[in-house]
Amino acid sequence: MLKIREVELHDIDVLLELMFAIAKHHGQEQYITTSKQELIDSGFGASPSYGALLAETNGQVVGYCSYTWNYSIWLGATYMNIDDLFVWEEFRGQKVGELLMLKAKEVCRVKGTSRIKWEVQQDNLGAIKFYERLGATIDIKGIARWDVT
Repeated sequence: MLKIREVELHDIDVLLELMFAIAKHHGQEQYITTSKQELIDSGFGASPSYGALLAETNGQVVGYCSYTWNYSIWLGATYMNIDDLFVWEEFRGQKVGELLMLKAKEVCRVKGTSRIKWEVQQDNLGAIKFYERLGATIDIKGIARWDVT
């Protein structure tokens, strides 16, 4: 049976493994610069900087969804920003991603927020179709990044 739950401190190794798996899937492993200790420090202190949901079946983690909270001055409210949604290939097509997204929606409702935002690559037509099936609106915009270090 599939269960969706919040990440816990003892899950850090599996969270890091999942992060590298999605990065590898997109050919972006070089962009992961965090560490296990940073994930612990930033996710489990008095004021966590991120959250993550794990999908688990029979004690095995099969996917995850990570998020942060942002504020929109246009919206005048806080919203959830999903960083990653990933399901191991052998578990795709079994509604794992959908259940992770629905749990993210529930987390928002509990927090009193009304919007979730995330990025999707323009050529990832399968993901776009999946998100539209959930009721999401896809705005095609360019993503700008400016490293100021």
